[in-house]
Amino acid sequence: MVALEWREDDHGEDRTPAAYPVVEFTSADGMPRRFQSSTGSNPPSYERGERVEVLCRADSPEDARIKGFASLWLLPLIFGGTGLLMSAGGTAVATARRWRS
Repeated sequence: MVALEWREDDHGEDRTPAAYPVVEFTSADGMPRRFQSSTGSNPPSYERGERVEVLCRADSPEDARIKGFASLWLLPLIFGGTGLLMSAGGTAVATARRWRS
């Protein structure tokens, strides 16, 4: 990782800045690549100059990601958790209606 880019994300009234890692790596075709992670945090998950493992497919190095829990699993956990809660709520409503009739 070569740098941290600090940005204020607009989440309502909470305008706390978050650090987004900027990573340089060499792809399978030997070309140097650079990308900014889509996952930021405060405090930063990584330090400037820290080595990180990068995951990417050889045919699309522009879709690289940092191999880390937040980078790989944060969105699936949010959407999966939301879906699970909605399913549980729907099941509870359907069960309550069935018992009333």
